[in-house]
Amino acid sequence: MTLPDAYHPEDDAAPTASAPEVSKRSRGVALGLCIVGGFFGLHRFYVDKPKSAIAMILTVGGLGVWWLYDLVLLAAGEFRDSHDLPVRQWSVEQTPWSGRELTGRAEQRVNELEEQFDALRQQFNDLAERVDFAERMLAQQREAPRPQLPRGS
Repeated sequence: MTLPDAYHPEDDAAPTASAPEVSKRSRGVALGLCIVGGFFGLHRFYVDKPKSAIAMILTVGGLGVWWLYDLVLLAAGEFRDSHDLPVRQWSVEQTPWSGRELTGRAEQRVNELEEQFDALRQQFNDLAERVDFAERMLAQQREAPRPQLPRGS
């Protein structure tokens, strides 16, 4: 069976030119940060614009005007990140450093902590046995008859 002439596999490999390029930052996260801490430029730190974020901190959001302007831009989907790409995606993309690698490190740390906890438990049990032995030895000494010293006449 042959494929029709309209099928060109090299066309599928290339990205479509009509799809606009958008930022990988989440619009929802940026909007939430702008609402909560927009006067302090939290949303600008999030989209990797630290210089303008510091300026927002120093001017308290441009006395509210700059903050309101950014809030409208974010709500409309026209706010841009440090690479001048529009922040339009509502979902949060998974970054390469999150996920399995982080879980692997977390699992490794939990295993180390479990080993340390088991070692502490063993030391505590050993100490409890020693204390118990010492208590028994002291009890035996108290119960043992004391020798009578000869009385002088």
